[in-house]
Amino acid sequence: MHHNSEQIRSFIAIELPQNVKNELAQLEDELERPDHRFVKWVNPRAIHLTLKFLGNVPLKQIPEISNAIERASKGIPPLHLQIASLGVFPNANRPRVLWVGIKGETDSLQGLQRKIDSALVSLGFTEEKRPFTPHLTLARVREGASIIDRKGFGELVMSINFESKHPISVEAINLIKSQLTPEGAIYTCLLTVKLQA
Repeated sequence: MHHNSEQIRSFIAIELPQNVKNELAQLEDELERPDHRFVKWVNPRAIHLTLKFLGNVPLKQIPEISNAIERASKGIPPLHLQIASLGVFPNANRPRVLWVGIKGETDSLQGLQRKIDSALVSLGFTEEKRPFTPHLTLARVREGASIIDRKGFGELVMSINFESKHPISVEAINLIKSQLTPEGAIYTCLLTVKLQA
């Protein structure tokens, strides 16, 4: 393996405060049922607000990427966000994905995401076709789940009245390395770009 051709699987994301991760962990505990083996939960300790997934990038491209992130976030002050209510995609009768929305200064967040997106186009990354909807994925329903299973899970989710009590102050953006292992992904922060007006 030549060192200069080494690839890193990475993404650009916002780190969530510990107390918000704890809330999401409690929420997952509340929704987890032993007979719902068809639901695959995301480890709440590992949830990030992803702005852009980069996939495998050559190690030597990392400085250029960090440069692009710095350019894109110049002059953008820290943002204030909060976790909004639970949602299911595509709908509660046939849920495939369970997520929580993000509210607060989402316009600024979307603007920041677009700037990062365009800054990376010049480095050969493709621009997102779909509009960026900030959310955090909590669980996925496995392909094999029956209609009744799905409906039951959807009803359970809809019966929960979840309200987050903690703000998310976004002071920085991170480039994160994701290493896939049999035990799950291991995340390492490669770089932090501070937001400042």
